[in-house]
Order: sequence, then structure tokens, then C-alpha cells
Amino acid sequence: MTSANATRVAAIAGFLAVALGAFGAHGLNKILAQNGTAAIWETAASYHLLHAVMLFVLAGRKPPAAGPWWCFLAGIVIFSGSLYLLAATGARWLGAITPVGGISFLAGWLWLAMTAVRAKE
Repeated sequence: MTSANATRVAAIAGFLAVALGAFGAHGLNKILAQNGTAAIWETAASYHLLHAVMLFVLAGRKPPAAGPWWCFLAGIVIFSGSLYLLAATGARWLGAITPVGGISFLAGWLWLAMTAVRAKE
């Protein structure tokens, strides 16, 4: 993936984080209240936005940090995606998928830490 494409995907991820956060707060507020899942939606949107920013930061590195970038993108899709679906539908079984996305986030952060250690040596 080129830096330009990685930046485009990061921008789309950021746009979607803001749009989904607003949609949850305004468009889905009755459903989320009925399901008791507004906090779950907020968690999904927060992690989504934070990691969209990281996608943008990593896309701008020379060379781009592809490994952590892909880990964070997978985390957004799996972690935040499963939480969005769980919150909107009330399907609690989706919570079983969420940790896979969390592990992807953790792998991305660990990858960055290990890369920084190697660069310092």
C-alpha cells in the first residue's frame, strides 16, 4: 500500500468514526437506550477515532509503518465494528469477537514499541 492510499484509508476511517459517533448520539439514541448499549457505542467510536488518527500518523512515516497500520485497521474493523453491531442489535454474542480486535490493537502498539527499540539500537 502506498502512503497516499494509506492516508486516504485513514481519512475515511476518521470520517466514519465521527459520522458513526454522531449517528449513535442522534440517530440511534432511542435504540441504544432501549438496548442499554449507549456506552458500548461510545467505546466503539472512541477506539475507532483514536486508531484512525494513528492510521494517519503511520501513513505519513517514511517508510510507512505497514505492520502496525494493518493491525490498527483490523482492530477498527473487528473491535469497533463488533461493538457497533452489538450496540445497535443487542446481539450479545458479538462480544465474543471483540477481543480479537483488541488483540489486533495491542499487537499494533507492541509492534510500534519494538520498532522504536530496534531503531534506537
